Amino acid sequence: MYPNLLQPLDLGFTQIRNRVLMGSMHTGLEEHKEGLGKLAAFYAERAKGGVGLIVTGGFSPNLRGRLHPFSAEFSKSKHAKAHKVVTDAVHEHGGKIALQLLHAGRYAMHPFAQSASSIKAPIARFAPSEMSVRQIKKTIDAFANSAALAQQAGYDGVEVMGSEGYLINQFICKRTNMRYDDWGGSYENRMRFPLEIVKSIRQAVGEKFIIIFRLSMLDLVEEGSTFDEVIALAKELEKAGVTIINTGIGWHEARIPTIATQVPRGAFTWVTEKVRPHVSVPIVTCNRINTPEEAEKILSSGHADMVSMARPFLADPHFVIKAENNQSQLINTCIGCNQACLDNVFKGKRASCLVNPLACREDELTITVTDTPKNIAVVGAGPAGLSCATTLAKRGHHVDLFEKNDRIGGQFRLAMQIPGKEEFRETIRYFANQIDETGVKLHLETEANFDLLGEYDEVVMASGVEPRKVNIDGIDNPEKVVDYQTLIKEKTFVGNKVAIVGAGGIGVDVATMLTEPQGHNLDDWLHEWGIDKEISHPGGLYPYPDSLSDKEVWVLQRRQGRVGKGPGKTTGWIHKRTLEKRGVNLVGGVSYDKIDDNGLHISANGEQKLIEADKVIICAGQESVRPFEDKWQQLGDKLHIIGGADYAGELDAVRAIRQGVELATKL
Repeated sequence: MYPNLLQPLDLGFTQIRNRVLMGSMHTGLEEHKEGLGKLAAFYAERAKGGVGLIVTGGFSPNLRGRLHPFSAEFSKSKHAKAHKVVTDAVHEHGGKIALQLLHAGRYAMHPFAQSASSIKAPIARFAPSEMSVRQIKKTIDAFANSAALAQQAGYDGVEVMGSEGYLINQFICKRTNMRYDDWGGSYENRMRFPLEIVKSIRQAVGEKFIIIFRLSMLDLVEEGSTFDEVIALAKELEKAGVTIINTGIGWHEARIPTIATQVPRGAFTWVTEKVRPHVSVPIVTCNRINTPEEAEKILSSGHADMVSMARPFLADPHFVIKAENNQSQLINTCIGCNQACLDNVFKGKRASCLVNPLACREDELTITVTDTPKNIAVVGAGPAGLSCATTLAKRGHHVDLFEKNDRIGGQFRLAMQIPGKEEFRETIRYFANQIDETGVKLHLETEANFDLLGEYDEVVMASGVEPRKVNIDGIDNPEKVVDYQTLIKEKTFVGNKVAIVGAGGIGVDVATMLTEPQGHNLDDWLHEWGIDKEISHPGGLYPYPDSLSDKEVWVLQRRQGRVGKGPGKTTGWIHKRTLEKRGVNLVGGVSYDKIDDNGLHISANGEQKLIEADKVIICAGQESVRPFEDKWQQLGDKLHIIGGADYAGELDAVRAIRQGVELATKL
């Protein structure tokens, strides 16, 4: 069914069992005190699941290249010995694994940062020192040393991180390389650093060892590489001895989304397609490829020789085997939300996955078959109820799932109707199939009966949330006011002028939905973000004008400060920038005076103002739904409350799904 995706890749001295590369992800296990054992369990599960070639998270080749003071390093014999547990675990399941070597350069979050030139990154705390020629040569030797140690550790190869704005990228681009010696100035000089690294590694490891180079093909920053420069470097890398060229898209400081759910699927494979004809080594494409169908289409179209997927293997470690068995409908699809992976890592926490809480906890959170099956009722088929019910059934319990609506999904069914969040539909599809696979008895359009619940051994209350009621004079005017649930479900007509009360995640989503251009396709998305598909401008950027919406939309919040970011640490800026580009008015420090036929009356900065809105949309958070709460005490210890019923707060699907799984493993 997926002939290109599942076809082996012959590298001459070795063979990769399919065209799937699990891309590098930092998980936080790299620095965990029991990290390598946990990494071994994490990667082993993905190798067992059929991945052809795994690339680890980034390890620094020396002390000054660390991203943080205590980030992982791979430079000594003791590191090689310790990593044997990882490589052995992967090889036991027939997989191959490469160690990523990453020098942070000016992105280092410590005062010993160094780079091609002493230019501070906009996302860094410290200005780097300019590397001396001696330091450059010692760093090249450090890369070669680490690669030789990786070979000793049993790794099948290394990936040299030459993209995303890290040290090697900093040498390549004018943006960060202001040198006047043999390592700067002309492009021939600027690309000398990566080429010397590759040559040194090849000399250290011999011919029968995989060297992947992560090449920044689209920098998405000013003064980035031109297309001609990318091609020149790719050709020279091939001569220098790389085995595979992997695609890198965007620097970390670029203000353009590259992997979030708002990015269309396979949005950057055209970049790899442009480069591929210029080299003969296999070339890998990446970013927002999350289904075997998408991957097969990319490969069959000749865009690349391999596809890199990273977060999809957090969501489902058995992605490849399910594709092989024609069970793609059973794949737990990555929705690109970043909420439990990147958001966690950027907070210094261990990564996981919103749709798969077992990710990075393979040796801690396990689903085992029970010796004592119980009859269990789960009330509510939103994310929390679905994860709990299906996990309970996998364990062998008899589960009845009650849902008062005519379909499952809860808040996800609303979310998937927001432009850029269509992927949430995949999670509902996954759970629907899991209900069939595990034997959960689903009762739709059925309100749970308290007397009936008393007959079960355990009762799980996952009854979700409803819009919070706010006290504003005139809020009960049905012609003027609508809550977000009703708006999304019934596609309420809102007119041309809209005031949104509440600037949390829901308010931002509603504003995005109302201002989304009609018929928005990939080319439109690239145009909106100023991406030059011809890569005729340095960095692949072109100054396209903002695309103002034909609606006048106001997003309002009581709190002073930034408005419109939503809850995501790594995606909030995308939401805010999208709304700004569309001309949405973002106003904080507002008090709501009243709503009448003229619109919404507010006070802000000591002044009263009328927003002449055709419709006022209430997005002021949510409250827990707790049916017959006055009788809960009668259920005693057999009652368990999870998800929105436990705590409404900001919609938190990470917590909801995790609570569902964790509870199910204990009952």
